[in-house]
Amino acid sequence: MFDVCHAGVVLRATVFVHVAMAIAVAFAATSFKGWLGLAAAGSSVALPASLLWLLVACGLKRPLGALSLPGQWLAATGLGAVAASGAAALVATVTPDLLSEGPARIAPALAGAALAAALFQWLHLRAKATLPAETTARLAELQARIQPHFLFNTLNTALTLVRIDAPRAEGVLEDLAELFRVALTDGGDAVTLADEVELARRYLAIEQIRFGARLAVEWSLEDAAGAARVPPLLLQPLVENAVRHGVEPATEGGTIRIRTRVRNGRAVLSIANTVPKTQGRPGHGIALKNVRERLRLMHDVAAQFDMHSGPDVFRVQVVVPL
Repeated sequence: MFDVCHAGVVLRATVFVHVAMAIAVAFAATSFKGWLGLAAAGSSVALPASLLWLLVACGLKRPLGALSLPGQWLAATGLGAVAASGAAALVATVTPDLLSEGPARIAPALAGAALAAALFQWLHLRAKATLPAETTARLAELQARIQPHFLFNTLNTALTLVRIDAPRAEGVLEDLAELFRVALTDGGDAVTLADEVELARRYLAIEQIRFGARLAVEWSLEDAAGAARVPPLLLQPLVENAVRHGVEPATEGGTIRIRTRVRNGRAVLSIANTVPKTQGRPGHGIALKNVRERLRLMHDVAAQFDMHSGPDVFRVQVVVPL
């Protein structure tokens, strides 16, 4: 519930505090000009206080999250009171009259505690709502990891190669073993994009043997983009979709283009495949929905997932922070 280290959470929390403050000071204003003055004075306290609360909650999310629920409530409201009082005291060094009256001295602490309690309640409800979504995404991830038909095709390919090219068959089985090692191992919360690219290379190396000249793969990779953190097995389902729907149904084959680059301090991943003239079986979109959901759970609004379907090309683009 103290996982506030996301741009989306920071933005929503900051906007909420300022809107609540602006509404509260409206009851004390006698004119629009007076309201603007009170709102500006309130913002000078609300902004540093809310940012301080979020910074401490982010830095101490593990120890705070280990507390009991009443302890978390006490920590959240107490931290809000301290953050608001500290910000008000800092502003008072510039405008000494701000805290001159008795009630005005405790007003920031009370307001900070109240707003912190409201923020914590939102985070609490958000965590409860995210849990089933995360569980659903995990189940879909298990379904989308390695499709059974791929396993059967790969084993048949390896059996054929054993008779005519044993070293190549060994390489196919090594790539398959690595794919299943990653698929069946809990890889944690995140992996690097470079790791995902390497796994996709192994997958496409296996499919290249099966499709031969029908499958053309073009890589355009920037090393700097490989440091981005992404959910495990993000790229493999997207590449598998490109093979199943862009190459397999086409008698003449198809082309898959995978590109990574850095743009405006973010890593951009693009997977594009040619669209066959005769469409195969329509997909259910499970892999695409799964990737989008896991990106949202990990990066919130800091990540982007876009799809473009044209007459000749289908493209998926993923943008994540570096």
